[in-house]
Amino acid sequence: MFHLMFSLPCVVVLIRWLLPLPLAGRTKLAGAVVLVLASQYHLWSRFSSGSVFSPEFPKSLIILFNWAFGAMLLLAVFQLVLDVGALMLALVRRRRVPIPARLRGAIGVTAMLLAALGVMQAIKPPPLKDVQIAVKDLPREFDGYRVLHLTDLHISRLFDAAWTRKLVDDANALDADLIVITGDLIDGNVAEREADVAALRDLRARDGVWVIPGNHEYFFGHSEWMAYFAGLNMKPLDNRHTIVQRGSGQLVLAGVNDVTAPRTGAPAPDLDAALRGAPSGVPVVLLDHQPRNARFSASRGVALQLSGHTHGGMILGLDRVVARANNGFVSGRYEVDGMTLYLNNGTALWPGFALRLGVPAELTRITLRRQAF
Repeated sequence: MFHLMFSLPCVVVLIRWLLPLPLAGRTKLAGAVVLVLASQYHLWSRFSSGSVFSPEFPKSLIILFNWAFGAMLLLAVFQLVLDVGALMLALVRRRRVPIPARLRGAIGVTAMLLAALGVMQAIKPPPLKDVQIAVKDLPREFDGYRVLHLTDLHISRLFDAAWTRKLVDDANALDADLIVITGDLIDGNVAEREADVAALRDLRARDGVWVIPGNHEYFFGHSEWMAYFAGLNMKPLDNRHTIVQRGSGQLVLAGVNDVTAPRTGAPAPDLDAALRGAPSGVPVVLLDHQPRNARFSASRGVALQLSGHTHGGMILGLDRVVARANNGFVSGRYEVDGMTLYLNNGTALWPGFALRLGVPAELTRITLRRQAF
């Protein structure tokens, strides 16, 4: 079904865009072959690694596949918009309205250029985004406390060892008090990604580096990866909490498993278990990979939830679709029943669809502030 779903845009482009163009038969055939190859990018990824989520091709080929696949998807959307426009105009004029070949060519060029821009935006180092968040009952000792929030690194053949090293250097230069990573750190198993994730060992923050699993960790051996992260000086928070101390002030940092965990036989997210034994009256910062359960978190007294998973929707317009699949949450700050949810656009994204248009990645520095009354 996965491969069939992504074949449908190819069919639209073949029938509604390529076939009507005034080109030679051989040219159309060559174009059709390229489109079919691009549409099956995830099938080729499965052949390369056994998983659609971990393409094990050279980086340059992954970039090329993402460009071609993205151009095909954008072109299918543009062609459907063009067809709907022509149909509406035909209904008004009460006669068939042909679509000029030049217009078809223009949307083809536009799709290819936008896809190239989208891939460039996706793979460049994430820019710093500074956010200030007021937290109810925040102790004075934590006013101005800096949390570096990373999420959805998707370390892979696309976001490789060099990219990870640059990220770590940029993160350490921010001199954060605490670093948290809210899942989807990798795409691939430990043997494939060992060299690519090695630089994460050098992440530094005064109160440590804390990590929770995302859904992609469960695709590639959750238990093995969480143990491996612990060996890189990153402390896992799977359905448990820790207490951060500054003088006499305290902050509870809790983390839960991903909602997809039970599909692999792993424990489900359990916020009650994560908060069991936490001191009362102390504000709770929760790490939860997906934002969909934010209202439940708020009902349990969480002050701030940090999440990722959505990648911000990646493309303006598509973000509205992604929001519907995540209980209305897609990017940025939300006030949820007295709790603040901050939903990070992602430090990187899945190499199976590496495009960003109007939705930048984030290296997110959150400064906690005492809430004014």
